[in-house]
Amino acid sequence: MPVTYAAEGRTGGLLALVPGTAGLLTVAALGIALLLLLIIKVRLQPFVALLAVSVAVGLGAGLSVTELFGTVQKSGAVPLVEAGMGGTLGHIAVIIGLGTMLGSVLEVSGGAEALSARLLALFGERRAPLAMGVTGVLFGIPVFFDVGIFVLAPIVYAAARRSGKSILLYALPLLAGLSMTHAFLPPHPGPVAAAGLLHVDLGWVILMGAAAGVPAVLAAWGYAAWIGRRVFVPVPADMAEAAEEAKRAVAAQGHAPRESGESGESGERAGPEGRAALGERAAPGGRDAPEGRAGSENPAAPEKPVALGTLLAVIGTPLLLILLATFSSVAFAPSTGRSVVEFFGHPFVALTIALLLAYWLLGLRRGWSRASLEAVSTASLKPVGNILLVVGAGGIFGAVLKGSGVARALAGTFDGAGLPVIVLAWLLAVVLRVAQGSATVAIVTTAGIVAPMLSGSDSSQAHLALVIVAVSAGSIFASHVNDGGFWMVAKYFGIPERETLKSWTVLESVLSVAGFAVAGALSIVIP
Repeated sequence: MPVTYAAEGRTGGLLALVPGTAGLLTVAALGIALLLLLIIKVRLQPFVALLAVSVAVGLGAGLSVTELFGTVQKSGAVPLVEAGMGGTLGHIAVIIGLGTMLGSVLEVSGGAEALSARLLALFGERRAPLAMGVTGVLFGIPVFFDVGIFVLAPIVYAAARRSGKSILLYALPLLAGLSMTHAFLPPHPGPVAAAGLLHVDLGWVILMGAAAGVPAVLAAWGYAAWIGRRVFVPVPADMAEAAEEAKRAVAAQGHAPRESGESGESGERAGPEGRAALGERAAPGGRDAPEGRAGSENPAAPEKPVALGTLLAVIGTPLLLILLATFSSVAFAPSTGRSVVEFFGHPFVALTIALLLAYWLLGLRRGWSRASLEAVSTASLKPVGNILLVVGAGGIFGAVLKGSGVARALAGTFDGAGLPVIVLAWLLAVVLRVAQGSATVAIVTTAGIVAPMLSGSDSSQAHLALVIVAVSAGSIFASHVNDGGFWMVAKYFGIPERETLKSWTVLESVLSVAGFAVAGALSIVIP
Protein backbone atom coordinates (compact mmCIF):
# COMPACT_ATOMS: atom_id res chain seq x y z
CA MET A 1 0.00 0.00 0.00
CA PRO A 2 1.56 3.33 -1.05
CA VAL A 3 2.53 5.81 1.63
CA THR A 4 0.59 9.07 1.77
CA TYR A 5 2.43 12.32 2.45
CA ALA A 6 0.81 15.46 3.73
CA ALA A 7 3.58 17.65 2.33
CA GLU A 8 4.56 18.91 5.77
CA GLY A 9 0.96 19.98 6.45
CA ARG A 10 0.82 22.25 3.40
CA THR A 11 -2.43 22.79 1.59
CA GLY A 12 -1.44 25.58 -0.79
CA GLY A 13 -0.81 25.49 -4.51
CA LEU A 14 -2.06 22.45 -6.38
CA LEU A 15 -2.41 20.56 -3.10
CA ALA A 16 -5.56 22.61 -2.40
CA LEU A 17 -7.18 20.74 -5.29
CA VAL A 18 -5.37 17.38 -5.11
CA PRO A 19 -4.08 16.78 -1.57
CA GLY A 20 -1.50 14.31 -0.31
CA THR A 21 0.66 11.98 -2.37
CA ALA A 22 -1.50 12.28 -5.49
CA GLY A 23 -1.04 16.05 -5.49
CA LEU A 24 2.72 15.82 -5.01
CA LEU A 25 3.08 13.27 -7.81
CA THR A 26 0.94 15.47 -10.06
CA VAL A 27 3.21 18.41 -9.28
CA ALA A 28 6.27 16.32 -10.19
CA ALA A 29 4.75 15.11 -13.48
CA LEU A 30 3.60 18.59 -14.48
CA GLY A 31 7.00 20.02 -13.56
CA ILE A 32 8.90 17.59 -15.79
CA ALA A 33 6.40 18.11 -18.62
CA LEU A 34 6.79 21.88 -18.28
CA LEU A 35 10.59 21.56 -18.36
CA LEU A 36 10.47 19.56 -21.59
CA LEU A 37 7.99 22.00 -23.12
CA LEU A 38 10.13 25.04 -22.31
CA ILE A 39 13.31 23.49 -23.67
CA ILE A 40 11.95 21.68 -26.73
CA LYS A 41 9.09 23.88 -27.95
CA VAL A 42 9.73 27.30 -26.46
CA ARG A 43 13.51 26.89 -26.97
CA LEU A 44 14.17 28.51 -23.62
CA GLN A 45 17.74 28.40 -22.36
CA PRO A 46 18.06 25.35 -20.04
CA PHE A 47 19.24 27.43 -17.07
CA VAL A 48 16.20 29.68 -17.29
CA ALA A 49 13.90 26.69 -17.90
CA LEU A 50 15.21 24.79 -14.87
CA LEU A 51 14.94 27.88 -12.66
CA ALA A 52 11.38 28.60 -13.80
CA VAL A 53 10.28 25.00 -13.32
CA SER A 54 11.88 24.87 -9.85
CA VAL A 55 9.85 27.90 -8.78
CA ALA A 56 6.68 26.51 -10.36
CA VAL A 57 7.10 23.13 -8.64
CA GLY A 58 7.77 24.81 -5.31
CA LEU A 59 4.68 27.01 -5.50
CA GLY A 60 2.60 24.11 -6.83
CA ALA A 61 3.66 21.98 -3.85
CA GLY A 62 2.62 24.69 -1.40
CA LEU A 63 6.00 26.24 -0.56
CA SER A 64 5.87 29.89 0.46
CA VAL A 65 7.78 32.66 -1.26
CA THR A 66 9.85 33.03 1.91
CA GLU A 67 10.85 29.37 1.82
CA LEU A 68 11.87 29.68 -1.81
CA PHE A 69 13.62 33.06 -1.83
CA GLY A 70 13.97 34.19 1.78
CA THR A 71 13.23 37.69 3.06
CA VAL A 72 14.97 41.03 2.87
CA GLN A 73 15.70 40.83 6.59
CA LYS A 74 18.50 38.60 7.84
CA SER A 75 17.35 35.18 8.91
CA GLY A 76 18.93 31.97 10.12
CA ALA A 77 16.98 29.93 7.55
CA VAL A 78 18.61 29.53 4.14
CA PRO A 79 16.10 29.76 1.26
CA LEU A 80 15.89 26.76 -1.03
CA VAL A 81 17.09 28.64 -4.12
CA GLU A 82 20.28 29.73 -2.38
CA ALA A 83 20.81 26.36 -0.70
CA GLY A 84 20.39 24.47 -3.99
CA MET A 85 22.63 26.74 -6.05
CA GLY A 86 25.33 27.23 -3.43
CA GLY A 87 25.34 23.66 -2.18
CA THR A 88 25.88 22.33 -5.68
CA LEU A 89 28.31 24.86 -7.15
CA GLY A 90 30.30 25.08 -3.94
CA HIS A 91 31.50 21.56 -4.66
CA ILE A 92 31.84 21.39 -8.42
CA ALA A 93 32.66 24.88 -9.72
CA VAL A 94 36.34 24.62 -8.77
CA ILE A 95 36.62 21.10 -10.21
CA ILE A 96 35.06 22.04 -13.54
CA GLY A 97 37.14 25.21 -13.80
CA LEU A 98 40.45 23.45 -13.09
CA GLY A 99 39.57 20.51 -15.35
CA THR A 100 38.66 22.86 -18.20
CA MET A 101 41.94 24.76 -17.99
CA LEU A 102 43.90 21.49 -17.84
CA GLY A 103 42.17 20.21 -20.95
CA SER A 104 42.81 23.45 -22.81
CA VAL A 105 46.55 23.33 -22.15
CA LEU A 106 46.64 19.72 -23.38
CA GLU A 107 44.69 20.74 -26.48
CA VAL A 108 46.71 23.70 -27.68
CA SER A 109 50.09 22.18 -26.78
CA GLY A 110 49.63 19.53 -29.44
CA GLY A 111 49.35 16.79 -26.86
CA ALA A 112 46.46 15.07 -28.62
CA GLU A 113 48.29 14.75 -31.92
CA ALA A 114 51.38 13.46 -30.13
CA LEU A 115 49.34 10.90 -28.21
CA SER A 116 47.60 9.67 -31.35
CA ALA A 117 50.86 9.44 -33.30
CA ARG A 118 52.48 7.33 -30.58
CA LEU A 119 49.49 5.02 -30.35
CA LEU A 120 49.25 4.63 -34.14
CA ALA A 121 52.92 3.72 -34.25
CA LEU A 122 52.44 1.29 -31.36
CA PHE A 123 49.36 -0.49 -32.70
CA GLY A 124 50.31 -0.39 -36.38
CA GLU A 125 48.25 0.39 -39.47
CA ARG A 126 46.04 -2.71 -39.20
CA ARG A 127 44.95 -1.78 -35.69
CA ALA A 128 44.52 1.92 -36.38
CA PRO A 129 40.82 1.87 -35.33
CA LEU A 130 41.87 0.48 -31.94
CA ALA A 131 44.51 3.20 -31.66
CA MET A 132 41.82 5.79 -32.37
CA GLY A 133 39.64 4.29 -29.65
CA VAL A 134 42.42 4.29 -27.05
CA THR A 135 43.24 7.87 -28.01
CA GLY A 136 39.62 8.85 -27.41
CA VAL A 137 39.63 7.26 -23.95
CA LEU A 138 42.95 8.75 -22.81
CA PHE A 139 42.50 12.20 -24.28
CA GLY A 140 38.82 12.28 -23.33
CA ILE A 141 39.59 12.12 -19.59
CA PRO A 142 40.62 15.79 -19.25
CA VAL A 143 39.07 17.27 -22.42
CA PHE A 144 35.48 18.10 -23.35
CA PHE A 145 33.80 16.02 -26.05
CA ASP A 146 33.59 18.76 -28.67
CA VAL A 147 37.21 19.80 -28.11
CA GLY A 148 38.36 16.22 -28.57
CA ILE A 149 36.53 15.99 -31.90
CA PHE A 150 38.06 19.20 -33.18
CA VAL A 151 41.60 18.33 -32.18
CA LEU A 152 41.56 14.67 -33.24
CA ALA A 153 39.42 14.81 -36.40
CA PRO A 154 42.38 15.52 -38.75
CA ILE A 155 44.08 12.34 -37.48
CA VAL A 156 40.94 10.36 -38.33
CA TYR A 157 40.90 11.91 -41.82
CA ALA A 158 44.53 10.92 -42.40
CA ALA A 159 44.06 7.32 -41.20
CA ALA A 160 40.95 6.84 -43.34
CA ARG A 161 42.64 8.34 -46.42
CA ARG A 162 45.67 6.06 -46.07
CA SER A 163 43.56 2.93 -45.76
CA GLY A 164 40.87 3.84 -48.28
CA LYS A 165 38.24 2.45 -45.92
CA SER A 166 35.13 4.04 -44.46
CA ILE A 167 35.78 6.93 -42.11
CA LEU A 168 33.28 5.31 -39.72
CA LEU A 169 35.85 2.58 -39.01
CA TYR A 170 38.16 5.18 -37.45
CA ALA A 171 35.80 7.91 -36.25
CA LEU A 172 33.39 5.74 -34.24
CA PRO A 173 35.98 4.14 -31.90
CA LEU A 174 37.35 7.62 -31.21
CA LEU A 175 33.87 8.99 -30.56
CA ALA A 176 33.04 6.07 -28.26
CA GLY A 177 36.10 6.79 -26.11
CA LEU A 178 35.38 10.52 -25.95
CA SER A 179 31.70 9.97 -25.16
CA MET A 180 32.32 7.37 -22.45
CA THR A 181 34.84 9.48 -20.54
CA HIS A 182 32.72 12.60 -20.92
CA ALA A 183 29.66 10.86 -19.47
CA PHE A 184 31.16 8.51 -16.88
CA LEU A 185 34.33 10.06 -15.47
CA PRO A 186 35.27 13.22 -13.55
CA PRO A 187 36.33 15.98 -14.03
CA HIS A 188 33.58 16.24 -16.66
CA PRO A 189 30.55 18.27 -15.56
CA GLY A 190 27.89 15.52 -15.66
CA PRO A 191 29.39 13.00 -13.23
CA VAL A 192 30.82 15.78 -11.06
CA ALA A 193 27.40 17.43 -10.78
CA ALA A 194 25.73 14.13 -9.93
CA ALA A 195 28.42 13.40 -7.33
CA GLY A 196 27.73 16.76 -5.71
CA LEU A 197 23.98 16.19 -5.63
CA LEU A 198 24.29 12.66 -4.22
CA HIS A 199 27.23 13.54 -1.92
CA VAL A 200 29.58 10.89 -3.31
CA ASP A 201 33.38 11.06 -3.22
CA LEU A 202 34.84 11.50 -6.70
CA GLY A 203 37.22 8.60 -6.11
CA TRP A 204 34.29 6.19 -6.00
CA VAL A 205 32.79 7.81 -9.10
CA ILE A 206 36.09 7.27 -10.93
CA LEU A 207 36.28 3.64 -9.83
CA MET A 208 32.68 2.72 -10.64
CA GLY A 209 32.69 4.85 -13.78
CA ALA A 210 35.75 3.02 -15.07
CA ALA A 211 34.37 -0.37 -14.01
CA ALA A 212 31.23 0.20 -16.09
CA GLY A 213 32.74 2.43 -18.75
CA VAL A 214 35.50 0.12 -19.95
CA PRO A 215 33.16 -2.80 -20.80
CA ALA A 216 30.73 -0.30 -22.33
CA VAL A 217 33.37 1.21 -24.61
CA LEU A 218 34.58 -2.27 -25.61
CA ALA A 219 31.01 -3.13 -26.64
CA ALA A 220 30.82 0.13 -28.58
CA TRP A 221 34.10 -0.62 -30.34
CA GLY A 222 32.67 -3.98 -31.38
CA TYR A 223 29.66 -2.28 -32.93
CA ALA A 224 31.91 0.34 -34.57
CA ALA A 225 33.94 -2.39 -36.27
CA TRP A 226 30.77 -4.12 -37.44
CA ILE A 227 29.02 -1.05 -38.88
CA GLY A 228 32.29 0.42 -40.24
CA ARG A 229 32.71 -2.57 -42.53
CA ARG A 230 29.13 -2.38 -43.80
CA VAL A 231 28.55 1.35 -44.33
CA PHE A 232 31.10 3.20 -46.43
CA VAL A 233 31.45 6.93 -45.85
CA PRO A 234 34.35 8.67 -47.64
CA VAL A 235 36.61 11.23 -46.00
CA PRO A 236 34.97 14.69 -46.36
CA ALA A 237 37.24 16.45 -48.82
CA ASP A 238 36.41 19.96 -47.66
CA MET A 239 37.15 19.26 -43.99
CA ALA A 240 40.38 17.42 -44.74
CA GLU A 241 41.60 20.18 -47.05
CA ALA A 242 40.65 22.86 -44.54
CA ALA A 243 42.57 21.07 -41.81
CA GLU A 244 45.69 20.79 -43.94
CA GLU A 245 45.42 24.41 -45.07
CA ALA A 246 45.07 25.58 -41.49
CA LYS A 247 48.16 23.62 -40.46
CA ARG A 248 50.19 25.11 -43.30
CA ALA A 249 49.01 28.62 -42.48
CA VAL A 250 49.85 28.31 -38.80
CA ALA A 251 53.25 26.80 -39.58
CA ALA A 252 54.06 29.60 -42.01
CA GLN A 253 53.38 32.53 -39.72
CA GLY A 254 53.52 33.29 -36.03
CA HIS A 255 50.71 35.21 -34.35
CA ALA A 256 51.08 36.98 -31.05
CA PRO A 257 49.17 35.11 -28.34
CA ARG A 258 45.72 36.38 -27.47
CA GLU A 259 45.69 38.73 -24.51
CA SER A 260 43.52 37.67 -21.62
CA GLY A 261 41.29 40.68 -21.97
CA GLU A 262 40.71 40.30 -25.70
CA SER A 263 37.13 39.60 -26.59
CA GLY A 264 36.36 36.47 -28.53
CA GLU A 265 33.56 34.19 -29.41
CA SER A 266 32.56 31.49 -26.99
CA GLY A 267 34.40 28.18 -27.07
CA GLU A 268 31.00 26.51 -26.95
CA ARG A 269 30.75 27.00 -30.69
CA ALA A 270 31.55 23.61 -32.14
CA GLY A 271 33.48 23.77 -35.37
CA PRO A 272 36.92 24.45 -36.76
CA GLU A 273 36.20 28.13 -37.06
CA GLY A 274 35.14 28.27 -33.39
CA ARG A 275 37.82 26.20 -31.68
CA ALA A 276 40.54 27.19 -34.13
CA ALA A 277 40.30 30.74 -32.84
CA LEU A 278 42.03 29.54 -29.71
CA GLY A 279 44.35 27.11 -31.44
CA GLU A 280 45.56 29.61 -34.05
CA ARG A 281 46.10 32.45 -31.63
CA ALA A 282 47.26 30.81 -28.46
CA ALA A 283 48.91 27.56 -29.44
CA PRO A 284 52.68 27.53 -29.22
CA GLY A 285 55.36 25.89 -31.27
CA GLY A 286 54.45 24.28 -34.56
CA ARG A 287 50.84 25.38 -34.10
CA ASP A 288 51.78 28.89 -33.12
CA ALA A 289 54.90 30.22 -31.47
CA PRO A 290 54.38 32.62 -28.56
CA GLU A 291 56.53 35.65 -28.22
CA GLY A 292 59.70 35.12 -26.27
CA ARG A 293 60.00 31.44 -27.06
CA ALA A 294 63.52 30.40 -26.20
CA GLY A 295 65.82 28.98 -28.84
CA SER A 296 63.48 29.51 -31.78
CA GLU A 297 64.80 31.88 -34.39
CA ASN A 298 62.39 30.55 -36.98
CA PRO A 299 58.80 30.88 -35.75
CA ALA A 300 57.63 28.40 -38.38
CA ALA A 301 59.95 25.64 -37.14
CA PRO A 302 57.97 22.69 -35.82
CA GLU A 303 58.08 22.17 -32.09
CA LYS A 304 59.36 18.91 -30.66
CA PRO A 305 56.43 16.52 -30.10
CA VAL A 306 55.21 16.05 -26.56
CA ALA A 307 56.60 12.89 -24.95
CA LEU A 308 54.04 10.17 -24.26
CA GLY A 309 55.26 9.81 -20.67
CA THR A 310 54.69 13.51 -20.10
CA LEU A 311 51.12 13.30 -21.37
CA LEU A 312 50.32 10.26 -19.25
CA ALA A 313 51.83 11.93 -16.19
CA VAL A 314 49.67 15.02 -16.62
CA ILE A 315 46.48 13.04 -17.30
CA GLY A 316 47.08 10.34 -14.70
CA THR A 317 48.29 12.45 -11.77
CA PRO A 318 44.89 13.76 -10.58
CA LEU A 319 43.21 10.37 -11.04
CA LEU A 320 45.93 8.59 -9.06
CA LEU A 321 45.89 11.13 -6.22
CA ILE A 322 42.09 11.04 -5.90
CA LEU A 323 42.02 7.23 -5.92
CA LEU A 324 44.77 7.03 -3.29
CA ALA A 325 42.80 9.35 -1.03
CA THR A 326 39.67 7.25 -1.49
CA PHE A 327 41.48 4.00 -0.65
CA SER A 328 43.27 5.53 2.34
CA SER A 329 39.96 6.61 3.88
CA VAL A 330 38.78 2.99 3.72
CA ALA A 331 41.96 1.04 4.44
CA PHE A 332 43.76 3.08 7.10
CA ALA A 333 42.89 4.41 10.53
CA PRO A 334 43.02 8.18 11.07
CA SER A 335 46.64 9.33 11.20
CA THR A 336 48.95 12.07 10.01
CA GLY A 337 49.96 10.03 6.97
CA ARG A 338 46.35 9.42 5.99
CA SER A 339 45.59 13.14 6.38
CA VAL A 340 48.47 14.00 4.05
CA VAL A 341 47.26 11.52 1.42
CA GLU A 342 43.69 12.82 1.70
CA PHE A 343 44.90 16.40 1.39
CA PHE A 344 46.77 15.78 -1.86
CA GLY A 345 43.93 13.54 -3.07
CA HIS A 346 41.20 16.11 -2.58
CA PRO A 347 39.92 16.96 -6.08
CA PHE A 348 40.71 20.65 -5.64
CA VAL A 349 44.34 19.95 -4.73
CA ALA A 350 44.84 17.05 -7.17
CA LEU A 351 43.59 19.04 -10.16
CA THR A 352 45.60 22.10 -9.14
CA ILE A 353 48.75 19.97 -9.04
CA ALA A 354 47.93 18.50 -12.46
CA LEU A 355 47.31 21.96 -13.91
CA LEU A 356 50.61 23.29 -12.55
CA LEU A 357 52.35 20.22 -14.00
CA ALA A 358 50.77 20.95 -17.37
CA TYR A 359 51.81 24.60 -17.15
CA TRP A 360 55.40 23.55 -16.57
CA LEU A 361 55.81 20.39 -18.66
CA LEU A 362 53.64 21.37 -21.64
CA GLY A 363 54.06 25.13 -21.46
CA LEU A 364 56.98 26.91 -19.82
CA ARG A 365 59.51 24.12 -20.34
CA ARG A 366 58.66 24.03 -24.04
CA GLY A 367 58.90 27.76 -24.64
CA TRP A 368 55.50 29.17 -23.75
CA SER A 369 55.40 32.62 -22.25
CA ARG A 370 53.43 33.32 -19.09
CA ALA A 371 51.14 35.53 -21.18
CA SER A 372 50.35 32.54 -23.42
CA LEU A 373 49.46 30.39 -20.41
CA GLU A 374 47.18 33.11 -19.08
CA ALA A 375 45.53 33.60 -22.47
CA VAL A 376 44.88 29.87 -22.98
CA SER A 377 43.52 29.42 -19.45
CA THR A 378 41.27 32.47 -19.60
CA ALA A 379 39.87 31.61 -23.04
CA SER A 380 39.05 28.07 -21.91
CA LEU A 381 36.82 29.34 -19.10
CA LYS A 382 34.47 31.30 -21.35
CA PRO A 383 32.10 28.40 -22.17
CA VAL A 384 32.10 27.16 -18.57
CA GLY A 385 29.65 29.80 -17.35
CA ASN A 386 26.69 28.20 -19.11
CA ILE A 387 27.60 24.74 -17.76
CA LEU A 388 27.85 26.00 -14.18
CA LEU A 389 24.54 27.85 -14.37
CA VAL A 390 22.69 24.82 -15.74
CA VAL A 391 24.22 22.57 -13.08
CA GLY A 392 23.43 25.10 -10.35
CA ALA A 393 19.83 25.34 -11.52
CA GLY A 394 19.67 21.56 -11.35
CA GLY A 395 20.75 21.86 -7.73
CA ILE A 396 17.91 24.31 -7.11
CA PHE A 397 15.46 21.86 -8.69
CA GLY A 398 16.68 19.09 -6.41
CA ALA A 399 16.46 21.30 -3.32
CA VAL A 400 12.90 22.30 -4.16
CA LEU A 401 11.87 18.67 -4.74
CA LYS A 402 13.30 17.74 -1.37
CA GLY A 403 11.99 20.74 0.54
CA SER A 404 8.48 20.44 -0.86
CA GLY A 405 8.08 16.73 -0.13
CA VAL A 406 7.77 15.81 -3.82
CA ALA A 407 10.91 13.66 -3.69
CA ARG A 408 9.63 11.71 -0.67
CA ALA A 409 6.35 11.07 -2.44
CA LEU A 410 8.20 9.79 -5.50
CA ALA A 411 10.42 7.60 -3.33
CA GLY A 412 7.43 6.11 -1.52
CA THR A 413 5.63 5.42 -4.78
CA PHE A 414 8.56 3.67 -6.44
CA ASP A 415 9.41 1.76 -3.28
CA GLY A 416 5.85 0.46 -3.28
CA ALA A 417 6.17 -0.51 -6.94
CA GLY A 418 9.37 -2.45 -6.20
CA LEU A 419 11.42 -0.55 -8.80
CA PRO A 420 15.08 -0.22 -7.73
CA VAL A 421 16.38 3.35 -7.64
CA ILE A 422 19.23 2.50 -10.03
CA VAL A 423 16.72 1.33 -12.67
CA LEU A 424 14.55 4.38 -12.10
CA ALA A 425 17.61 6.62 -12.43
CA TRP A 426 18.55 5.15 -15.81
CA LEU A 427 14.99 5.25 -17.16
CA LEU A 428 14.44 8.87 -16.10
CA ALA A 429 17.73 9.94 -17.65
CA VAL A 430 16.87 8.09 -20.89
CA VAL A 431 13.45 9.75 -21.14
CA LEU A 432 14.84 13.21 -20.45
CA ARG A 433 17.76 12.72 -22.85
CA VAL A 434 15.64 11.46 -25.75
CA ALA A 435 13.02 14.14 -25.17
CA GLN A 436 15.20 17.24 -24.97
CA GLY A 437 18.67 16.24 -26.19
CA SER A 438 20.95 17.71 -23.51
CA ALA A 439 22.94 15.17 -21.52
CA THR A 440 23.76 17.75 -18.83
CA VAL A 441 20.09 18.64 -18.31
CA ALA A 442 19.20 14.94 -18.18
CA ILE A 443 21.88 14.28 -15.54
CA VAL A 444 21.17 17.22 -13.22
CA THR A 445 17.40 16.77 -13.45
CA THR A 446 17.54 13.03 -12.80
CA ALA A 447 20.09 13.41 -9.99
CA GLY A 448 17.89 16.07 -8.42
CA ILE A 449 14.94 13.65 -8.44
CA VAL A 450 16.75 10.56 -7.12
CA ALA A 451 19.09 12.22 -4.60
CA PRO A 452 16.41 12.79 -1.94
CA MET A 453 15.24 9.20 -2.40
CA LEU A 454 18.68 8.00 -1.32
CA SER A 455 19.30 10.50 1.47
CA GLY A 456 17.81 8.26 4.15
CA SER A 457 19.20 4.98 2.84
CA ASP A 458 22.18 3.07 4.17
CA SER A 459 23.72 2.64 0.73
CA SER A 460 27.51 2.67 0.54
CA GLN A 461 29.49 5.27 -1.37
CA ALA A 462 30.28 2.63 -3.98
CA HIS A 463 26.58 1.85 -4.49
CA LEU A 464 25.70 5.54 -4.77
CA ALA A 465 28.48 5.91 -7.35
CA LEU A 466 26.84 3.12 -9.36
CA VAL A 467 23.58 5.09 -9.31
CA ILE A 468 25.53 8.03 -10.75
CA VAL A 469 26.90 5.73 -13.46
CA ALA A 470 23.34 4.66 -14.30
CA VAL A 471 22.26 8.30 -14.57
CA SER A 472 25.26 9.10 -16.75
CA ALA A 473 24.61 6.08 -18.96
CA GLY A 474 20.99 7.10 -19.46
CA SER A 475 22.03 10.63 -20.37
CA ILE A 476 23.83 9.50 -23.55
CA PHE A 477 21.16 7.13 -24.89
CA ALA A 478 20.08 7.54 -28.54
CA SER A 479 21.66 10.84 -29.53
CA HIS A 480 19.52 12.09 -32.41
CA VAL A 481 18.49 15.28 -34.21
CA ASN A 482 17.67 17.29 -31.06
CA ASP A 483 21.21 16.82 -29.74
CA GLY A 484 24.00 19.18 -30.78
CA GLY A 485 26.46 16.29 -30.63
CA PHE A 486 24.55 14.51 -33.40
CA TRP A 487 25.10 17.37 -35.82
CA MET A 488 28.68 17.90 -34.69
CA VAL A 489 29.52 14.29 -35.53
CA ALA A 490 27.61 14.37 -38.82
CA LYS A 491 29.19 17.59 -40.08
CA TYR A 492 32.75 17.04 -38.82
CA PHE A 493 33.06 13.62 -40.41
CA GLY A 494 30.82 14.20 -43.43
CA ILE A 495 28.32 11.49 -42.49
CA PRO A 496 24.84 11.81 -44.05
CA GLU A 497 21.97 12.06 -41.55
CA ARG A 498 20.62 8.59 -42.29
CA GLU A 499 24.03 6.98 -41.80
CA THR A 500 24.60 9.07 -38.67
CA LEU A 501 21.45 7.55 -37.17
CA LYS A 502 22.68 4.07 -38.10
CA SER A 503 26.15 4.62 -36.70
CA TRP A 504 26.43 7.37 -34.07
CA THR A 505 22.92 7.09 -32.61
CA VAL A 506 23.20 3.32 -32.22
CA LEU A 507 26.76 3.63 -30.89
CA GLU A 508 25.54 5.93 -28.10
CA SER A 509 22.72 3.51 -27.31
CA VAL A 510 25.18 0.61 -27.07
CA LEU A 511 27.34 2.64 -24.68
CA SER A 512 24.30 3.53 -22.59
CA VAL A 513 22.81 0.04 -22.33
CA ALA A 514 26.14 -1.69 -21.74
CA GLY A 515 27.22 0.82 -19.10
CA PHE A 516 23.89 0.52 -17.29
CA ALA A 517 23.96 -3.28 -17.49
CA VAL A 518 27.36 -3.42 -15.80
CA ALA A 519 26.34 -0.83 -13.18
CA GLY A 520 23.13 -2.74 -12.47
CA ALA A 521 24.98 -6.04 -12.10
CA LEU A 522 27.54 -4.50 -9.75
CA SER A 523 24.80 -2.88 -7.67
CA ILE A 524 23.46 -6.35 -6.82
CA VAL A 525 26.71 -7.34 -5.10
CA ILE A 526 27.68 -3.88 -3.77
CA PRO A 527 25.04 -2.74 -1.25
